[in-house]
Amino acid sequence: MLPISLNMKPLMKGALTFIPGMSSLLRQGGRQYASAPYFYGVWLKHLVMLHNSGMRAIPSTLAELGPGGSLGTGLAAMLCGVDHYYALDVVEHSSIEVNLRVFDDLVELFQRRTPRPKKGWPDYDEHLDANLFPGHILTEELLARTLAPRRIARIRNAIVHPEASAPDVTIHYVVPWSEAGVIRPASVDLILSHAVLTEVGELEAAYRALYSWLKPGGLMSHQIGFDFYGFTGEWNGYWSCPEIVWKIFRGRRAFVMNRQPCSEHIALMEKQGFRFVRTMKEYKDGIRRSQLAPRWRKLSDDDLACSALFVQATK
Repeated sequence: MLPISLNMKPLMKGALTFIPGMSSLLRQGGRQYASAPYFYGVWLKHLVMLHNSGMRAIPSTLAELGPGGSLGTGLAAMLCGVDHYYALDVVEHSSIEVNLRVFDDLVELFQRRTPRPKKGWPDYDEHLDANLFPGHILTEELLARTLAPRRIARIRNAIVHPEASAPDVTIHYVVPWSEAGVIRPASVDLILSHAVLTEVGELEAAYRALYSWLKPGGLMSHQIGFDFYGFTGEWNGYWSCPEIVWKIFRGRRAFVMNRQPCSEHIALMEKQGFRFVRTMKEYKDGIRRSQLAPRWRKLSDDDLACSALFVQATK
């Protein structure tokens, strides 16, 4: 039986990818870049929660999985003191023009000490000052250094000419990445992803790579959303899909939701040896257990209701 309220549009798009050449055409205009306030908010959230988890210094080297339409989150981090940024994706979404536009807007946001853009999950307002800015982390002294005209010019140059950037400020946009060898082992201080890990195909290999890259004592921070409304109208309706339906939907897309539940992500992190310093879950009502497809009938009640995971861990 097909899922209730099945949306045929994404199914048709998946079917079209089996036609040679259609995958690239359907990708055109795919991931649109978000505005600078979005990336500003993403970085502030991870930064504040990391500080609350014990990180007391801005990391020197950051690796981000799936930056998407712009390198905005990494650029925001660089404006706070990150010197070396690795942006890893499976398809090239970003462009110099977009990154420069987002970067200039981010500079203005930090110069104004702009309040966090909007309240979201997890809520971190209690860790902000009266202006809803993390002034205890991004102090006037720190921002005077990181927003100095010379440093801004160096980051801008790294965006435009990454191969000729100054050795103390570097950006590496790695597309596609598929092996841990793209980054030297034990060389990264912080690994970050936001709404990405549910689209990673080889999930165990990805967590193995993250563990390899991270320095001993380094941290990783991930917000993982398990909701996808577009297919059935329910956030977790994909677990009601028969495998043949999902195969058609998946098609030959470069990336698509892997459908793995919260417990699988946690188990794979534990398997690699990560030690958790923060785990937060969000829950929603969705499809009933009776609607689960055979493959997913052993999902725990917790997994069935867990729509998001915010996790921070150390090596």
